[in-house]
Amino acid sequence: MIFFYVRHGDPIYNPDTLTPLGERQAEALAKRLCMHGINKVYASTSNRAILTGKPTADIMGKEIVQLDFCNEANVAKDFMIGEWPHPDQAWAWDHKDTRKLLLDPEVVAMGHEWYKHPKLAEYTFEHGIQTMYEGVDKLFAELGYEHNRYTGTYTPVNDNDKRVALFAHQGCSTVFLSCLLDIPYPIFATRFDMCHSAFTAIDFHPDRYGMVVPRVMTLSNDSHLYREGLPLRYNHNDRCRF
Repeated sequence: MIFFYVRHGDPIYNPDTLTPLGERQAEALAKRLCMHGINKVYASTSNRAILTGKPTADIMGKEIVQLDFCNEANVAKDFMIGEWPHPDQAWAWDHKDTRKLLLDPEVVAMGHEWYKHPKLAEYTFEHGIQTMYEGVDKLFAELGYEHNRYTGTYTPVNDNDKRVALFAHQGCSTVFLSCLLDIPYPIFATRFDMCHSAFTAIDFHPDRYGMVVPRVMTLSNDSHLYREGLPLRYNHNDRCRF
């Protein structure tokens, strides 16, 4: 199986939808993904994620299965620091009160139990991580792969050659992919990111020993934007172009 995690297109957050650019990104993305033959389409329950996935689902003749645990609003309850619209609000990996802590060698050395550090105890990170693990493990068990968190591997109960796409969010991606790949959140969230409409492809094929160790084949891939001649900017940041 190849699993595609896709960030939604250029958004309007209120109301929850896409800009005209975001709609064109979604259409370009559909052309790219459908070259692989997508067998199943998932999306968070957020409208901007559903709208990004719709062109792909329409072309492939698939229904969109909605996953509420991937809705960024739900993930934000445990990983967003501060209340909207306070200007100091930010994700944990980018907030002044938690970014340095996530990069602290003591926290990093705690591995998957990083949230138990005394200076992080006031936050609800443990609840957020456990909720995401439950969602990820249930989803991939349904797709044919049972997760062993202790070894960081998956057992291929029903190995397959399907192509599966999930349309969701940036903030969700840092938690979702951390749990999926068994990379502690402080390491993943501070070092990996995704552009609007970009996808990360993960290979679930078993190795020679029959184990599945998910391998990232491409991260934040935006090749569809090049092909369609769309603007190449990282989240409206003109300083970073690819």
